[in-house]
Amino acid sequence: MDVLFIEFRDPLFGIIVLFILIFIIAFVSYWWGRIKTKEDHRHLDGFIKQFHTLPPEEELQELIGNSTISEKSWFLLAHAYTQNGDYEKSIEIYQAVLKRQEDPLRRRDTMFLLGKTYFKAGFLERSKELFLKILQQHPRTPQALNFLLLVYEQLHEYGNALNVLDPLDELGSDARLDRLYLECIALIHDKSLSTQEKAAALLKIHQTHHTLTYLIFEYIFKHDSQLAWQHFDQSQAERLSDILWQLDPQQCDLDIIAQNGYLRELFTAKGLTDLAKSSDIFELDMLIRLRHVDDPGATITYEYLCQSCKNILPFSFHRCPNCYAIDTVICEPILTKKHSIEEFCFQ
Repeated sequence: MDVLFIEFRDPLFGIIVLFILIFIIAFVSYWWGRIKTKEDHRHLDGFIKQFHTLPPEEELQELIGNSTISEKSWFLLAHAYTQNGDYEKSIEIYQAVLKRQEDPLRRRDTMFLLGKTYFKAGFLERSKELFLKILQQHPRTPQALNFLLLVYEQLHEYGNALNVLDPLDELGSDARLDRLYLECIALIHDKSLSTQEKAAALLKIHQTHHTLTYLIFEYIFKHDSQLAWQHFDQSQAERLSDILWQLDPQQCDLDIIAQNGYLRELFTAKGLTDLAKSSDIFELDMLIRLRHVDDPGATITYEYLCQSCKNILPFSFHRCPNCYAIDTVICEPILTKKHSIEEFCFQ
């Protein structure tokens, strides 16, 4: 038994005690750290939760009125919510701030921000009411006029939208392109005109002003491809490439295609002709080199770049949904896998 007992004066005893103390300290430190970390996370989650769940309207108004947080900080918070697509919270903040404001100019600015948020959230009637109210009190507010024009356009009230352009002209804004665009959109949606009359009127607008090429030829190619080819501007071939790519073979004019280098490459890549041997555009060049393959398994889709704000979208547009610029769409080809009907079978 004495062999198993270690006296406290033995150096080995001191080493064992040291290791025991180290183990106890490490064990306590580990669990203390776990507890502190858990408390910190709980505190942080509670802090963040305050911004995920806004207080009731009355409490929010009282908080904004009595808080030491500046009005600018509330605006920054509302803007952050808008950027994240949480329009409801942004609207609540703007409404609470608006009820506390008395200065006419500050109320105008807050109403404008609230109207923009309503517009982005899709509440077009509420947005229209706010912009009209701003213009009743402050007629010379071009920002409100511009957004009111967008609201009328979204509501398909093209006559009212055109009426908005008159005060914009008086305020010095260049609204010529907006006027042409609205006239074309109104013409396309005019049920009293036939398709042929609309196409002829759109073509006349293009020949006179040489703008809105994508909008006008998209409509004409869809309803009268023969007329579109007769008046086709070959310098715009690359810009209209997605429209041309989607044409049926019966809608294509091979004589015009043969006269234009880009069209030869595009329709060779499509497999309609054999007029091009290669292309400087990678996507077209790859399809041209694969044209002798029975099933190349590849095709072209398009994404759309706004020339003004450089925003890229998966769908075409006539007015950019990001910066609201008109006639700024650029087609960018993308080489992608061809999907057959069998691949979409749900069996």
